[in-house]
Amino acid sequence: MTFTHRHLLGIEHLRPEEIVTLLDLAEDYVALNRAPDKHKDALAGLTQINMFFENSTRTQASFELAGKRLGADVMNMAMQASSIAKGETLIDTAMTLNAMHPDLLVVRHPHSGAVDLLAQKVNCAVLNAGDGRHEHPTQALLDALTIRRAKGRLHRLSIAICGDIAHSRVARSNIILLGKMENRIRLIGPPTLMPSGISEFGVEIYDDMAEGLKDVDVVMMLRLQKERMDGGFIPSEREYYHRFGLDTDKLSHAKPDAIVMHPGPMNRGVEIDGTLADDINRSVIQEQVEMGVAVRMAAMDLLARNLAAVRGVA
Repeated sequence: MTFTHRHLLGIEHLRPEEIVTLLDLAEDYVALNRAPDKHKDALAGLTQINMFFENSTRTQASFELAGKRLGADVMNMAMQASSIAKGETLIDTAMTLNAMHPDLLVVRHPHSGAVDLLAQKVNCAVLNAGDGRHEHPTQALLDALTIRRAKGRLHRLSIAICGDIAHSRVARSNIILLGKMENRIRLIGPPTLMPSGISEFGVEIYDDMAEGLKDVDVVMMLRLQKERMDGGFIPSEREYYHRFGLDTDKLSHAKPDAIVMHPGPMNRGVEIDGTLADDINRSVIQEQVEMGVAVRMAAMDLLARNLAAVRGVA
């Protein structure tokens, strides 16, 4: 199998064939997760520590469930009450973790680059569960798996990513991954929510939903990242929904079989109409959640195999 990385810090360093390897293994875990017995011993005897410096529900739960289904000993660290909150540096925390001899470290952090710094200081595999505005690799991978299952392929599709591009690590990871797979990527949103220099990523930029959604295969909506905004980026949520919220009328400009995605959590009536979000004929939002567990199982499985090779364990 083609996957040689020690850590999963982002999509940028993954080759297309490595992405395919991970997604193919994730397909096996989709089947396992739908079976009566959902457990495998791929991580038996290994210790997984989840460190979430930002609040999370679905991502942390998904990683925890993935580790337990693979047989790992899983520990969740409450970072809000940790020594970090008392003034300990991130490097000191890394040294403390090293003394516990973990095998897999899952980290979400509000600052871009913090997960990479930890990876340089610990003797285990590190998975980036989202760092600042930088990347969220497993989200992009689960989105890719969802698209591939719905469309039968992951290349040469027309994909629209809509909303708060500027503050979204999900958007960045998806732009990189989908670009590697030869897709046509459109970004739709107000100019105030488009990052500078984004055109250098080889994407098309629109500020009109009807024009941007014309004949696309996939519509990926993004959450307004209010916690990362430090100014007035939109006039009001009502105005934002009127212009950029996805509803049936706007979706009609996409292909008739276009799928609707959202990484969650959703702000219904702001980014997407609630009825459309629940439409089982168009929305794959719940499948994204299911694919998240399978993708994270695959990622940890592959990293554990590489870790064993580095340590010289058969």
